[in-house]
Amino acid sequence: MRRLIKIYDTTLRDGTQGEGVSFSMEDKVRLTSRLDALGIHYIEGGWPGSNPKDLRFFRRMQDTSLKHAKLAAFSMTRRAGGPVESDANMQALLDAGAPVATIVGKSWDFHVTHALDTTLDENLAMIADTIAFLRPRMEEVMFDAEHFFDGFRANRDYALRTLRAAEAAGAHWLVLCDTNGGTLPHDLVAILKAVKQHVKTPLGIHVHNDAECAVANSLAAVQEGVGQVQGTMNGYGERCGNANLVSIIPNLVLKLGLDCIPEPNLRELRDAARFVAELANRTPWSSQPYVGDSAFAHKGGMHVSAVQKHPETYEHIDPQAVGNHRRVLISELAGKSNILWKAREYGIDLERETPDSRRILDQLKALEDAGFQFEGAEASFELLMERALGRHKPYFELEAYRVIVEEQHHDQEPVAEATVRVRVKGILEHTAGSGNGPVNALDHALRKALEEFYPGLRTMKLLDYKVRILDESKGTAAKTRVLVTSGDGEETWGTVGVADNIIEASWQALVDSIEYKLRRDERSPA
Repeated sequence: MRRLIKIYDTTLRDGTQGEGVSFSMEDKVRLTSRLDALGIHYIEGGWPGSNPKDLRFFRRMQDTSLKHAKLAAFSMTRRAGGPVESDANMQALLDAGAPVATIVGKSWDFHVTHALDTTLDENLAMIADTIAFLRPRMEEVMFDAEHFFDGFRANRDYALRTLRAAEAAGAHWLVLCDTNGGTLPHDLVAILKAVKQHVKTPLGIHVHNDAECAVANSLAAVQEGVGQVQGTMNGYGERCGNANLVSIIPNLVLKLGLDCIPEPNLRELRDAARFVAELANRTPWSSQPYVGDSAFAHKGGMHVSAVQKHPETYEHIDPQAVGNHRRVLISELAGKSNILWKAREYGIDLERETPDSRRILDQLKALEDAGFQFEGAEASFELLMERALGRHKPYFELEAYRVIVEEQHHDQEPVAEATVRVRVKGILEHTAGSGNGPVNALDHALRKALEEFYPGLRTMKLLDYKVRILDESKGTAAKTRVLVTSGDGEETWGTVGVADNIIEASWQALVDSIEYKLRRDERSPA
């Protein structure tokens, strides 16, 4: 039977201490449900004694049945010099109704005397009193030994005394915290070996990422016998973040062969990570190990060729094991393998050793040399392939466009107006549109000309617009690359334009975006 490692998620509390991360009470309810479905063992919902929102969350959760996880409420020990029975934090813990209490206490003598401003003996009494009070009233009581590794290095005997005080009072878990996140793996392992000689209670690990070692430290602790790992989804947390459970979980299951969350649930890991990012209003980290968009993305032609033959040549796991997928990128580094892969993805029949594939590759490299970039603009690349193969059917023809930006009053925003003359199905359309900028005005004018003929365009929206200056030394005369992201509620796609004139580059990207939409609608009629 494989060894079981319990996962303790503190995204809802410690994760929200990260800069820019905040969850409403409803967000926390939804996140709890999602983490429970993933198979997390403990979900720390917050600190009910610190703010009304967390207390409301716990009361709301009292009517909710979790299938897998236990809900944990966080708190500090009783206050110095006061009785535990009347401590406000203890009452809030009991009112929360969570089955698990996680108590943080100081294990570094420096913090006791300079942060708590109390004596070392009183701190030991605070730890013991709190845990002894909660033990008969909760299903589980955990002791988070804050700053343990720094405390151990500063005063080994006192750090160990804090653990023994918690153990003697009945703590179910002793969780060793690298709160400042500066401990390196070899040092952490040496300290763990020493700790195991002095306490018998099961150990947990809670580390931060200030030295970029949080995941490595967590795995090292597990290999030293630690049975519980605390962390956050996507590594959110104060300063540089907490240990990233999205990396730790697959490492435990797929690399170390340990029980953790149910292995079939790993296929939900990418979706869960992105769900958390969405509620945190954070852009998903594209290079995040295991679940990021780039985690299994291949760009070099030699790499793509090898992966087609044997995926393990450049992939350390099957991406589907964590709910991810293989991607092939298109750039000047591409080879025929990239082109053929993308052709299959787009449903284009293309053979390897043909003039067509060589022509597409040559055009691609020429365009990339001119400043085009197709990694984030695969819709433009699909159209490029169709044009190179002589299969592209233009849905309209441009005769002329004009853009005017006028500032009428110095205390008002400038007004942008665009006029467009296009021929659609043999009919000349001459339309005008205004917008909050020249590109927006062009978009409005072009849509006005086309929507009568192609009503499906009404569902399409411009979602993002990025401008990149390609040769900065030329200043305002520099060549410009524009990347446009569009969507219609069903799909999102990217297009690109490059020109010396930013309006022309924008026009190219807009036209590609509209033609991609029309081409897709024609192939998949409603």
